[in-house]
Parts: sequence; C-alpha cells; structure tokens
Amino acid sequence: MRLAPATLDDLPADVSRPSYDRDAQAVGIVHFGIGAFARAHLAAYCDAAMESGENGWMISGVSLRSDAVAQQLDPQGGLYTLTERSGNEATTRVIGSIREVLVAGSDAEAIADRIASPDCKIVGFTVTEKGYCRGSDGSLDLDLAEKSFYPLLCAGLRRRRTEGLPGVTLLSCDNLPDNGGELARLLGSYTHLRTRHISMWVPDECSFPSTMVDRIVPATSDADRDALARRIGMRDEGAVFTERFTQWVIEDRFAGPRPCWEKLGVEIVSDVAPYETAKLRMLNGAHSFLAYCGLLRGHEFVHQAIADPELRLAVNRLMRVEGAGCINPAPGQDLIAYADRLVARFEDPALNHRLAQIAMDGSQKIPQRWLGALAEASGQCPAILTGIAAWLLHIADCKLLDDPLAEKLRAGVEGKDIVEQVFNLFGAKGLLASAWVPSAADIAFIEKAHSELGRMGEGQ
Repeated sequence: MRLAPATLDDLPADVSRPSYDRDAQAVGIVHFGIGAFARAHLAAYCDAAMESGENGWMISGVSLRSDAVAQQLDPQGGLYTLTERSGNEATTRVIGSIREVLVAGSDAEAIADRIASPDCKIVGFTVTEKGYCRGSDGSLDLDLAEKSFYPLLCAGLRRRRTEGLPGVTLLSCDNLPDNGGELARLLGSYTHLRTRHISMWVPDECSFPSTMVDRIVPATSDADRDALARRIGMRDEGAVFTERFTQWVIEDRFAGPRPCWEKLGVEIVSDVAPYETAKLRMLNGAHSFLAYCGLLRGHEFVHQAIADPELRLAVNRLMRVEGAGCINPAPGQDLIAYADRLVARFEDPALNHRLAQIAMDGSQKIPQRWLGALAEASGQCPAILTGIAAWLLHIADCKLLDDPLAEKLRAGVEGKDIVEQVFNLFGAKGLLASAWVPSAADIAFIEKAHSELGRMGEGQ
C-alpha cells in the first residue's frame, strides 16, 4: 500500500495527518527546488500554518533537473511523511501542503501560469548555491542561467505585469550570504539582458528578503524508506528524514501577504546577516571541514567524524574561534551556546548524514563558509587551513569529486606544487577569487597539513 489521500485513514494512530481541507486551499507559493531540504522546512511550516487555520498556502513545487520528485509525490497526491529523529526516538507526520510537482522541461507553461495566478504571493527557491549560475567572478553566467529557474520565473512575472497584477515576494532559502540581495542582483542581470520590459517592474513591485534556514536534512536512502514502511505499514516514496531542531530567520520585507510563520517559531527580523553568517561559518563551515577531513580519515557519517578526537578539537576551534571570531551577533544571539548545540546535533547518530553529500559542490560552498572568515581574521586560522588542504586532496581524487567546476579545479591542482595550487584557486586572481590573500605562513601551513593528510589518506 502506498501513501495517498485515499490511504490516510490506514496509517497508525501515532502518525499525524492534515485535518484541513487540502482541496479547498489555493496555491499561494511556487517553489523552485522542491527537494528534501525544502520539504523539511518551507512545506512543513506551510502545513502547520494551514493546520492552525490559515488559508491559501498550498505549494506548487518545481523540479529543475529531473522528474524524480514528481514521480515520488504526484502519485501520492503531493503527500509525504516528515520524520524527525533524535537518538532512538522518531516521530512521523504527514505533510499536506504540496499540491503538485511540476517539471521545468515539460511543464513550463503550467509553471508560468502558477506564478501569474492572482493566488500566488510568494515564489521561493531552494536550488543550492550552483543553481544561481554565478561565474567565478560572481557575475551571472548567462548560458547556465538559461537552463535554471530564470526563464521560467521571468515568464510568470512577465504575465503578472501584463495582466496588471502586483509583484510577489521572491524568497531565497539557499546558503548564500545576503541571499535575497544576491537573487535581486542576479535576476536584475538576467532581466536586463533577456527581458528588459520587466527589468524595472521587478525591483519596483517585488521584494527579495534575505533568509537563514538551519536544519540538517540527510539524503533519504532506500533503507530509510524500507524501515519507515515496516513501521507505518505503508510505502512513502517521498519520505523526508530530519532532526528535531529547526530554525528559520526571515528579513521582514514582503511584497504582499504571507503566512503568520512567526506564530510557529519563525523569526521575522530586520537584519538576517548575523544569523546567516553564524550558520555559514559555524554550522556549514564545520560541516565542510568534517566532510573533507573525515573522508580522508575513513569516516562515512558526520557523527563518526565528530567522534574523532582530532577532528572534534579542530571543529570546536573552527566554530568558536575562527568562525565566531568575526561575527557581530544580534541582540540575544549567543554564539557559544549555538556552537554547543551544533556539536550535540553533529553527534546524533540517528541522522546518518553522509560526508560525501556535504562534500559535493565545494567550489560553490567554500567561498562563503571559509574564505570570508580567512579574509577577516586577525590571525591565522589553522582549522580552516587544514580544511583547505583536505579539499585540495579531495579535488585530486577524481573518483570522489562532484562539482560543477570539476575540470577547472582538477586543472588547477594536478601536477602543481602547493604554492601553485593555492594561487590557482584562491587569492585575487584565483578560480575562487576572494578578499583572502594567502600569506607565506598560510601556504606553509597548508603544505604541511596537505602532506600529513595525504599520508593519512594513503593508509585508508
């Protein structure tokens, strides 16, 4: 038996399900990138909002790269289970906020129709860092952009303008510094080059709030689905597994109506930057360190890597000194307590968060996770520099490298000494150009760490 509207009553009593009338709810949100991460936060919060009595916040999800999520959810009427794990405990609920999953290649007209609908108030994005199609200098890569969300979004926005409808809130939920500002800048570049007749309308009518989403969502495995089926007596191909912890901070800058998310624990603030920087440099920065160093030490999961005494010591330094050292916290934001919670979250074996998943797309992640902290640090950052050494070794391992800049990265390191590798990738003229200019001491440290890590990797 498969999860579907007709089978909801067959679920065990301890699996909660929507009590609101899903068919009576309008689609108020179109969301690009309806993978597990979005389903663990945005869709869950919208489900809770409608469960509390709000109306009109169903989601039309858009898959940009394949129809895999559509095949998972559409036969289930958009339903899926969200399981929160902690230690040996797990609680499962059915999320009902997704109406449909549309696929970019085959459903372009339907996607534009949804965006152009008067019911649509928010267009969201969880497309990963590479989905924004930035070149190595940060500008829009127009060729890549044509294959991403930009043409689909602009088609819908063009119809809204033509039909005299107001703008919408464009809500980025990705791990980018100033993600709202980045989306505004890149979309502005695209409209200027491709759809100039809305290039002024978009910034005048739409808003681009910045956000920070903090929730660890491992990729769902077949073993996860099988275990869930045994527990609830039903197959759910779209099942999502996550931790109990969740935090969502949104800049209070909306173009129109929105759910009352603040009643559900979402923080609506005037400035997201301190929260965003803390997450990128502390959680995400530590995750990348554990991924690259942990894989070299033979670990598979985050909870195994954080249990490694040497890695644990370095991660604590990375978070509490190198990451937090340059952050100006918001009132009431306790960075030391945040680091304590992060370690506890990393330790939880229930999540089974694979290091290989975190290690993907390093060229898109490392600039905001590590390079900003290096540029602003008053002294050397040995933990981050060790992470960079581990990433250089990771690049050289062709079997593991999964990155949109894979060929350029390999060309920058293969057959090169460490000095060449560092300046090919970093510094003002590197592939990942940034404000960090590696010093002679930095390079010497990276070279030593690279040698030590390399010997360690050979022993695995």
